[in-house]
Amino acid sequence: MEYNLSTKDGYAALRIKDFRHFIYARYLLTIGIQMQSVVVGWQIYQLTHDPLSLGLIGMSEAVPFFCVALFAGHVADIVNRKKIILLSNAVYFICAIALFFITTSFHHTLEIFGTFPIYIIIFVTGLARGFMSPAQSALFGQLVPKELYGNASTWNSMNWQFAEISGPAIGGLICGFFGIGTAYFLVIWFSLSGLIFFSRIKKKPLPEKTKIENIWQSLSSGLKFVFKNQIILSAISLDMFAVFFGGVVCVLPMFADQVLHTDAKGLGFLRAAPALGAVIMSFVQIYKPPFKRAGKNLVFCVFGFGICIIIFALTKNFYAAILILLLSGMFDNVSVIIRNTIIQFYTPDEMRGRVSAVNSIFIGSSNELGSFESGLAAKLMGLIPSIIFGGTMTLLVVTTVRSLAPKLKNLKL
Repeated sequence: MEYNLSTKDGYAALRIKDFRHFIYARYLLTIGIQMQSVVVGWQIYQLTHDPLSLGLIGMSEAVPFFCVALFAGHVADIVNRKKIILLSNAVYFICAIALFFITTSFHHTLEIFGTFPIYIIIFVTGLARGFMSPAQSALFGQLVPKELYGNASTWNSMNWQFAEISGPAIGGLICGFFGIGTAYFLVIWFSLSGLIFFSRIKKKPLPEKTKIENIWQSLSSGLKFVFKNQIILSAISLDMFAVFFGGVVCVLPMFADQVLHTDAKGLGFLRAAPALGAVIMSFVQIYKPPFKRAGKNLVFCVFGFGICIIIFALTKNFYAAILILLLSGMFDNVSVIIRNTIIQFYTPDEMRGRVSAVNSIFIGSSNELGSFESGLAAKLMGLIPSIIFGGTMTLLVVTTVRSLAPKLKNLKL
C-alpha cells in the first residue's frame, strides 16, 4: 500500500498551537534528562572508574521501565494522556531535586552508601519514563491530522535532537566549569519548565473503544498487532538491535578519558555531536522527505550507522571523533523519522498507547540494555574491541533484517 505524506508547507505541523506546546515541553524536559544523563555518568565514573558501573546506570533505568511499559501502554489507552504526562514529568522533577540535594547538602550519603542512592533515583526515573513514553506517543497522534504525521515526526525528531545537543553540551560545560551541584540545579529548572508547557496543551478526548477488553486481552491485542505487522515489527527490530550493539553513549566517559584524553567539557561535546548531525539531517528532510524510498533509505542508513561506529572505535583524535559521531547522528536520524512515521501511520487511534509501549520496550532495550551491554563488553573485551564488536554486529543485524523482511525493504510511504 502506498501513501502520499508530502505537503507543500514544510512548517504545517508547527502552525498547530498544541503541537508547538508539545514540542516546547518535550524539548525542555529532554534537555534536563540529557543533562542529568551526562552529569550522572561523569559522577559515577569519577566515583568508581569502572565501565561496568556506567553500564549499571542504564540497567537501573531499564528494569523498572520494562516492568511497567506494557501496563503503561494499556493505561495510556484508557486514562487521559495529558494527566499521565504531567504526573510523569512531576516525578522527573522530584528526582532532579533529590540528585541535587544528595550531591550538595547530603553528600555524606554518597560517602556512606557509595553510588547506590544515585542508582535508586535513576530507578524511579525509569518508572516515570515507562508511563510517559506511551502517553507522549499516543498524545502526539491526536495533535496533528494524519496527513501531517510525516512532517510532525520530522519536527518532533529535530526538536528532540536539538535537546540532545543542548543537554549534553550544557551538562558537560556546567559540570566542568561550575560543578555537579550547579548542573543538577539546572536540571531541576528544565524539568519544571517542561511541566509548565505540557500543562498548556488542551485536554484531548480518548478515542472510542471498538470492543470491550479486560487488561490481559488489551495487552495481548497490542502485542499481537505489532508482531503480526511485518513492517512495524521489522522497523523497530532493526532500530533495537542496531543501537543495542552499536550504541557508544554508555562508554563515552571512559573513551573521552582514556583514548581522547579530555574532561567533562569534552565529554559534553562528544555526547552532543550525534544530535547535531541529526538536527542537520532533520532540516534536510523537512524539504526532502525520505518517504518515497522509505524502506531502502532505512536499511541504508542503519548500515551507515554501523560503519561509523567501527570507524569511531579506531579514532584517537578528538575532532575526528566528533565528526564521525556527527555523521552517525545523521544516519540515525533518517531511520528514527521513518520508523516513527511508520508507527503513527499504521496504528489505529484506540491502540496507540499499547503499540507505543511495545515500541518503547524495543527502543528501551536498545538504549538502556544496550548501555549495560556496552559496559559489560568493555569490561570483558576492552574498550576498543567492544566498540568494534558492536559496530560489526550492527552490520550483521541490517543484513539479517533485510533478508527476512521484504515488505520493509520495498516500503514506499
